[in-house]
Amino acid sequence: MELPRTIPGPGPEIDRPADAQDQRDDLPPARRSWGRRLARIVAGLLLLILLMVSYLAVTAPLSKSLQPIAPPEITLLAANGTPIARNGAITDAPVKVRNLPPHVVQAFLAIEDRRFYTHWGIDPRGIARATWSNLTGGSTQGGSTITQQLAKFTFLTSERSMSRKAREMLIAFWLEAWLTKDEILERYLSNAYFGDNTYGLRAASLHYFHRQPERLRTGEAALLAGLMKAPSRLSPTNNFALSQKRMRVVLGAMADAGYMTPQEARAVPVPRLDVRSRSELPTGTYFADWALPQARQIEAAGYAGQTYRTTLDARLQAAAHRAIRQVSGKTQVALVAMRKNGEVVAMVGGRDYAASPFNRVTQARRQPGSTFKLFVYLAALKAGMEPDDTIANTPIETGSYRPQNAGGAYSPTITLEDAFARSSNVAAVRLFSQVGDEAVIDMARRLGVSSPLPTGDPSLALGTASMTLLELTAAYAGVAANSFPVVPRAFPVPEAGWFDWLLDGKRSLSSSDHEAIEQMLRATINNGTGRGAMLRGPNFGKTGTSQENRDALFVGYSGDLVVGVWVGNDDNSPLRGISGGTVPARIWRDFMRDALGERRAPPVRKAADPQGPVQPLDVPEIGDIPVGADSHIRIEDGQAVISTRVEGVPLDLRVDGEGLSVGRREPASPPASSPGSPPGEER
Repeated sequence: MELPRTIPGPGPEIDRPADAQDQRDDLPPARRSWGRRLARIVAGLLLLILLMVSYLAVTAPLSKSLQPIAPPEITLLAANGTPIARNGAITDAPVKVRNLPPHVVQAFLAIEDRRFYTHWGIDPRGIARATWSNLTGGSTQGGSTITQQLAKFTFLTSERSMSRKAREMLIAFWLEAWLTKDEILERYLSNAYFGDNTYGLRAASLHYFHRQPERLRTGEAALLAGLMKAPSRLSPTNNFALSQKRMRVVLGAMADAGYMTPQEARAVPVPRLDVRSRSELPTGTYFADWALPQARQIEAAGYAGQTYRTTLDARLQAAAHRAIRQVSGKTQVALVAMRKNGEVVAMVGGRDYAASPFNRVTQARRQPGSTFKLFVYLAALKAGMEPDDTIANTPIETGSYRPQNAGGAYSPTITLEDAFARSSNVAAVRLFSQVGDEAVIDMARRLGVSSPLPTGDPSLALGTASMTLLELTAAYAGVAANSFPVVPRAFPVPEAGWFDWLLDGKRSLSSSDHEAIEQMLRATINNGTGRGAMLRGPNFGKTGTSQENRDALFVGYSGDLVVGVWVGNDDNSPLRGISGGTVPARIWRDFMRDALGERRAPPVRKAADPQGPVQPLDVPEIGDIPVGADSHIRIEDGQAVISTRVEGVPLDLRVDGEGLSVGRREPASPPASSPGSPPGEER
């Protein structure tokens, strides 16, 4: 029987318990409504959290989170899907925490996760500290624990999203539930990326110091721990000064954490590198050798079985190899072709990769010769000069530096356009003196040249400062696009949003200056030293020949392609009868004719298989060997294929172990117009 809320009597009323419904009835209607809404919100949030956890449990790769980690491997594809390189990582045996010196573990804990042994995979204090530092303009920090980092670089992709972060946290909790702290730390240390294609503490310790991790000194351990922030950029073999600076940050963190005193941290000596040479399988292509380090810098590069489509165009790479055949003997040649945005589509670093994998596009630093005059004339245009302005073209007879014009060609005066087109040395030096070396160097820097450029040296106007063909070609790409600096890339440039355009830091020439420099570049081909590079359509370029004919270059652009060609000897001996306007210009022309469709190219091969065997594109192709007026040989699927015509019918004759088979071949699409040589072209 329900009791009354109060019992009446002569004395004071005695309170009795009331049921919940009576209590709600006593509340004002507004409060009752607010309480119901709050209860529904809480219930909804709990349901949402339950659904999110369920979704993450299904989508997160928890099933493999306790499996051994597979060694990472990268496969590079050409733009059409042809595999051009596969590269496995440098790994070694896992480490055991109990066998490591205390200072090795302390170095990683101090800089990466000081509360590792007390949190449950997520560190709220670390997240809050990182968020506050980032919001208040301090140094950019991350709030990920060691457990989260292990989850990220072993089980997830490089996707940047809240969903990926949530899965990372869920896997971190899962790891903490099933593994001990030491086991988590051991997996982290044994699989983290340390730069130089090296994974794991043991492999890194042996690579950088030729020392087992159980014998690492304090400074060595601090340097390796410091690499975790940016392994490729901080690698001591790439930038020892930067890695040493980061090592001091780690030692300071160890002191802050109480692992040593500040005095002890400051007294730690700089470790000495002991990098031993190791035998590595070459990729078979100059481009892949250059692209692989870029792939390693991608966040996902450390994941097993990653495949990356590069910008390399197999058709243009083959065209590049055909174009360089006119160079013989000991003379070397290099060619690089890129889009105006820096995407490299073809790269030949030498005549024979198997004989010499040294990449003369990216590694050789040679004098650019008169191709450097681009920066001198751009500085003059920026100073207010115009192509029709004149300058003295007489011999320089005063001062310690007295350059001469090729062939002794002089005149009282010459226009800037003609001086550029005919590559007048005395005019360039005089112009350099007028605008000043600082203006010329500043222009080169704006266009992306990073090589040392000496001040106070008038010979700089004639390209006596050495640089790579890649950075020189990228500078010309900046002029072609009128947006610079252009950064050469092996992977597609991501599409920029409107906000990116505001913050990309790109510069451009004024419309009048851009038109003027293109007028001069065009005149070089029409009327000057670059006539050997002439195409049917508009093309722009500049010849270059260094002192004593040690280097010969042609750099120019047409359509969306910017191409640089270098010819020279590895021993820096003079070239005989070769200047920028001869062999390099003709190589450039032949490549561009194929690239732009001005002449018939070999038939297109069948579609590439990304999972197929690696096809090093720098291996000379038998498919280009002519065997008649309208026939050639190629190797396809292990068969020799002779493509020819019989009474106008295109046929493929296949020869294999079973004999000869004949099949009709689909003809290639004809070019837009018939081949021919433009007026004035060297033959």
